[in-house]
Amino acid sequence: MANIDISLQGAPGPAAAAVPVDRIMIAVDGVQPYVVSRLRRIGRVSDVDDVMQDVRIAVWNGVARGRYRQLSGVPFEAWVQGVCANVCAAHVRRELNHRTLPLIVEAGNADGPTSFVSSAVLGMDRSEGRSAEMIIDQQWARTIIELTRVSVPTGVWDLAADSLTGPRQYGPPSPQDRRRWHAVTVVRQTAKTVQNALEVEPMAVRNIGDLCQQAARCLPTPVLRRTAECIVRPGLRGSDRKRALEALAVELGVTERYLAVQIGSARRLYQAAWRVIRSGTRAAL
Repeated sequence: MANIDISLQGAPGPAAAAVPVDRIMIAVDGVQPYVVSRLRRIGRVSDVDDVMQDVRIAVWNGVARGRYRQLSGVPFEAWVQGVCANVCAAHVRRELNHRTLPLIVEAGNADGPTSFVSSAVLGMDRSEGRSAEMIIDQQWARTIIELTRVSVPTGVWDLAADSLTGPRQYGPPSPQDRRRWHAVTVVRQTAKTVQNALEVEPMAVRNIGDLCQQAARCLPTPVLRRTAECIVRPGLRGSDRKRALEALAVELGVTERYLAVQIGSARRLYQAAWRVIRSGTRAAL
């Protein structure tokens, strides 16, 4: 996901009035070095923009819903740091509980073993209660990787592979770092979408309407799923899209600007899921 400075929207309630919006945004931006540090420990710095968005939403919701209480000697920024720590901890737990999907497969012959580049992996769920260090079934991995690779631009794939296999870089992130992180996010989101599409039961797809509905449900995040369901799937344009963006922004607690940026990603992922599901149900439709 691109690095977007998301402005907070909506009129603040009584609890939020004591904390100006500018102060909220500055406090949230101030915790980004901590987020980068936490994610770097598990090799997931590419997730920094996603986690920062989660922090923004958590802080805004906490203030607007009265969860923040001013305490003598405890600055607002300290409360934000606590929220940030909780959001980061939850994200790290989710990632460490995921099994791994190799990003790069070294081609073998048709009957021979497949070689994985173990230093380039995608966090993926395969089944609960199994070791996070295990590499998943090779044929399943090969299928996910091949479908993912044809669903993203070649340049994005190459940049993601370079980011995951190249030497670790330390220090402040450069524009090139952010491009690499974005590429990894695109590939991971596509891989998760492909996985979800492969797990759709053929019996659940009886017609084109079912196919479109199931494809939208395969996207990897709530924001992307709702964007696909409300805007991409019905093909909204012009004033209809604007009204849908306004309603969806209120529902999800983000800005219309942020949602507008997500439409392109939601469309690409929706189309990838649609193709995967369609290929598995071609005989039935």
